[in-house]
Amino acid sequence: MYQEQFMQRAIALSAQALSEPGTEPFGAVVVKDGVIVGEGFNHSVAHHDPTSHGEVEAIRDACRKLGTVNLQGCELYTSCEPCAMCVAAMHIAGIAKLYYAASLAQSGKAFDGVTVAARHPIDVDALRAEAGATLVQRSLPAEQKMDREAVEILSDWAATRKAS
Repeated sequence: MYQEQFMQRAIALSAQALSEPGTEPFGAVVVKDGVIVGEGFNHSVAHHDPTSHGEVEAIRDACRKLGTVNLQGCELYTSCEPCAMCVAAMHIAGIAKLYYAASLAQSGKAFDGVTVAARHPIDVDALRAEAGATLVQRSLPAEQKMDREAVEILSDWAATRKAS
């Protein structure tokens, strides 16, 4: 159930980027049973980490605080519609519902003409296409090497879990 105070907190985290070097204005919170259990905002430049988006940071924070990687039943509130990477992280974590403020189109319009020296701009449409494509359809060149050795380790790991 949508709660305005959670969106207000996500937007307040986004606003921190106005005064904190190395951040960008994307904030998010994870909510479980009506309580904020994780918060984050974009630290990509400050942390030298292109995956440090607000949603991912909020998921990381919630998982640490709750001592789990399973966020089933949790909601995520974010100041901007998430990119494909963040949506994938939400799906993997089990986020039940997403609430967002600005759309990607609105944020793109707000950022029109802005250059980010620390990294190249994200092409949202290309990211969506790449994230949803099969390996052979992706534009990133890829070659499989040493699969036998890797599969052996995976099988050994899985066998220890089956015996439990």
